[in-house]
Parts: sequence; structure tokens; C-alpha cells
Amino acid sequence: MSTVGNSTNIFWHECAVGNIDRQKLLNQKGCVVWITGLSGSGKSTLACSLGRELHSRGKLSYVLDGDNLRHGLNKNLGFSAEDRTENIRRVGEVGKLFADAGLICIASLISPYRKDRDACRGMLPDGSFIEVFMNMPLEVCEERDVKGLYKLARAGKIKGFTGIDDPYEPPLNCEIELKMADGICPTPIDMAGKVASYLGEKGFLHYE
Repeated sequence: MSTVGNSTNIFWHECAVGNIDRQKLLNQKGCVVWITGLSGSGKSTLACSLGRELHSRGKLSYVLDGDNLRHGLNKNLGFSAEDRTENIRRVGEVGKLFADAGLICIASLISPYRKDRDACRGMLPDGSFIEVFMNMPLEVCEERDVKGLYKLARAGKIKGFTGIDDPYEPPLNCEIELKMADGICPTPIDMAGKVASYLGEKGFLHYE
């Protein structure tokens, strides 16, 4: 009888070099920094700035950008609720692997549904999933509209666009919230510094 596709016949294989060995080698601890927020809120900008900041400190990180991943890993997915869930699940699983490798994985995705982000949190050890909420007003994101997507959504040319005709569920207990102060958005350098400081305080930037 064929067993192809039968997951009950798949077993986990342990290797001699483990997570602790890799973290000691890199002198850092693996984790996932999950940046969520509306389109135009500055997620990708923060992700790249954080990557540069960590690199300057001699720490190894990798950015998983939502748009970039849809060119490859997730190119067969659309934007229905089901496809969004699968999109986030895949990124969560990849992020888990990066963290297990000892890297600081920076995931930058709208990830509008709370349950999907919480599912990714559940994939990682306690404290290793750092949710960063880009809490920028919708009007600010629309003013930026770098990709012209809000205009298309407002014109009805894009359906199911987050913030317009599809909901965004903000985090309830995120580790870091970044927002405007006195009507001014924080700079990418300031935001990256805040996240990097958090990682340092929580012990991710060294191994002891």
C-alpha cells in the first residue's frame, strides 16, 4: 500500500549541531521580530533600518518582506481571507526556522488578522516572538500611498484591501508599539533603535 502523502510516516530527524550551538557560534539568540500594520505605515522601512542597525552591531538578521515573498514562496496565493491565513502561516514557519538557526528574523507583513499573528507566536518559544505594531493613522498611510493602492481601493478597482473594505485587527498585547508623537512620525533610525534596544534588554543580542 502506498504511503505517499501520509504524514503519519514522517519523523523528525535530530542533528548533532543544535540551536544552542548555533547561538553560541553567532553570539546572539534567535527570535522573530514581527512588524505589522497598514499598508504605508512604514513596516518595510523599519525592517530595513533595523536590519542595518543590527548589522552595524555585528548581529546576523534576515528580512522577510511580505511583498518580496509573494514573488516566490507565496506567489500562488491571493488576498482572500484563506490565502492571507496561509500566507502568514508559511512566513511564520520560515521565521521559526530562521530563529532556530540563531538568526534574528525580521518579518514585515500587513498580517491583518489577530488569530494568524497569534498562531505564528505560538510556533516559537515564549518571548521569542516580538510583535511590533506600526500604529499609524489610516489618513497618514493614505497620504503616503507610495504604491497607489489606496487610490485604487477607494475607486473600487481593488477589492478586499486592508483598511478600506477589509478589516485590520490591531494587536492587543504587542511588545512594541510605534506611533506618532505630536503629529510627527518617528524617524526610521529612531524606530530601529527602539526595537534594537528592546532586543538588547531581552538578551537576544548576545549569548550567555
